[in-house]
Amino acid sequence: MCGRYRLSRRKQIIKEYFDCDPWEDDWSPRFNIAPTQPVPVVRQHPKEPVRQLSTMRWGLIPNWAKDPSISTGTINAKSETAATKPAFRDPLRFRRCLIPADGFYEWARKNGSKQPYCFEVKDGELFAFAGLWDGWKDLNGNWIKTCTILTTTPNAVTSTIHGRMPVILDPDHYDLWLDPGMQNVAAICELLKPYDARFMRRYPVSTRINHVANDDEECSCPVEIAEAQNQLFS
Repeated sequence: MCGRYRLSRRKQIIKEYFDCDPWEDDWSPRFNIAPTQPVPVVRQHPKEPVRQLSTMRWGLIPNWAKDPSISTGTINAKSETAATKPAFRDPLRFRRCLIPADGFYEWARKNGSKQPYCFEVKDGELFAFAGLWDGWKDLNGNWIKTCTILTTTPNAVTSTIHGRMPVILDPDHYDLWLDPGMQNVAAICELLKPYDARFMRRYPVSTRINHVANDDEECSCPVEIAEAQNQLFS
């Protein structure tokens, strides 16, 4: 799964990297993004070849949901079953998005404790999770837009830490993933593969990341943990 991630770039850099229209929402670099929080999302305009950045709440609420509590179980969607699950079936076909990031976190369990690790692409470059989004109207008639991150089987970098990993899309596939005219689900699902481990790295970080209130650069700084490194990097 993916339950915490990092997006430490400034607003302008994100906009330029994903070649998006002007982004009106506020954004400051984040080092410990957690479910239910607002996150940047990239979509394509439904009628024009233009990418748009907006902010959505992490944790998908299907448009048919009776209340928003369902979102606690929909921060991630398994790529193997998304095409058949009621919450994700239509979004996979009609409402795909990119979720920008430059790192994510998983925890290694050992002897009753959990050691957090940060995972990056190359040297911490920007990338995009494969995401889905939906809109839900509350009792007051207000639209709430939400999103989820697709997951897949782990690669060699992530497999000794966790049994799943988020889908990281190749930049060459961004246009196809976002294309609202592409509704061939089988073809879309071909993109939902583990990212090439040769272009990823991991390192242990402070347990500060365990607490949502901590959201600063120290959360993703490498720490020396000899025992964990001997066990997991051997």
